[in-house]
Amino acid sequence: MSLELYDHQIKAVEELSNGKILVGGVGSGKSRTALCYYYEKIGNGTLQINGQGKWRKMKNKVPLYIITTARKRDTKDWEEEGAPFLLSGFTVDSWNNIGKYKDVKDAFFIFDEQRVVGSGAWVKSFLKITKKNQWILLSATPGDTWTDYIPVFIANGFYKNRTAFTQEHVIFSRFTKYPRIDRFVATKKLERLREQIVVTMDFSKPTVQHHRDVICEYNRMIFKTVLKNRWDPFKNEPIQDISGVCYCMRKVVNSDDSRIEQVKSILRDHPRAIIFYNFDYELDRLRSLPTKVSEWNGHKHEPIPNTASWAYLVQYTAGAEGWNCTDTDTLIFFSQNYSYKVMVQAAGRIDRMNTPYRDLYYYHLKSTAPIDIAISRALNEKRNFNEKIFLKSR
Repeated sequence: MSLELYDHQIKAVEELSNGKILVGGVGSGKSRTALCYYYEKIGNGTLQINGQGKWRKMKNKVPLYIITTARKRDTKDWEEEGAPFLLSGFTVDSWNNIGKYKDVKDAFFIFDEQRVVGSGAWVKSFLKITKKNQWILLSATPGDTWTDYIPVFIANGFYKNRTAFTQEHVIFSRFTKYPRIDRFVATKKLERLREQIVVTMDFSKPTVQHHRDVICEYNRMIFKTVLKNRWDPFKNEPIQDISGVCYCMRKVVNSDDSRIEQVKSILRDHPRAIIFYNFDYELDRLRSLPTKVSEWNGHKHEPIPNTASWAYLVQYTAGAEGWNCTDTDTLIFFSQNYSYKVMVQAAGRIDRMNTPYRDLYYYHLKSTAPIDIAISRALNEKRNFNEKIFLKSR
């Protein structure tokens, strides 16, 4: 039995060691690479790769634990990845349950889809696990700021705790009522430490992404009423908070008839498409599309239709990561998500190494409304949209 690996995966297996972060874009094959590392470097087995070498069972029976997203656990993605290695009996669970494994020792952990940021319960369990086990971490989008690396730096023994990191590298603003980071210092040291633990999978994708903005209309008068008067036109009552104001503005924009008409137009040229959306009221409109419709959201987990034409409606929170589709070259963003990382993950659902398509088409439906423009600007700058900052500027 021979495994097929790309050059960037083979190189990454050689560079990996305990406590490192394997960084690769969506669809780069991080899962297979991680399992190769486990089989050969942790389990002391050998694999036949690309027809070369001989297959030998692992000498070291090190228990394998994989902490991943709830979706990947439920869809058994990792079990499918493990099948070519003849691996079975390993544990796959979600980040929500990481605390169950804090007392495990002498095992190997793969932490999938980087979640160890901040200082909450997940991070505390992560640090307990890494003290008594071997581990690597997989990430499609590495840390945005140095604080994102603190748990991994601590786990590698670079700093005793968060306080030690803060004392050495963080300067807080003197002009805020709550602690807010003004800047980081001694960043050359941080860059060196990051280089020690990050293994990047650089590879040339066979696909080409074509991103196109599709401009939709919106009711300017109603939008202005929401923004200026803080009035909910759907409930006919005052809006109580910032989140409510932004939600109403987005509903005015996203529920405009022109938006669903643009989707119909795209589907005439691309009869099979995945459509990402945010809100239930968007789903209600999309269900009326004149084609076969299936859904993946908090209510339904339907498969992609096996028909000549279809629309697969996916809610960002439920399905932006952990699955893939090679049956279409088209993805429609019915509305924008606030998170840059979520948008990147969502785009990766059709950009896979085994897709039969070279050209992939992404349609971003948006309007010229101030909130749509602000969200687009944040995403283009690879950062998340902040409602509070947006409303303060209006």
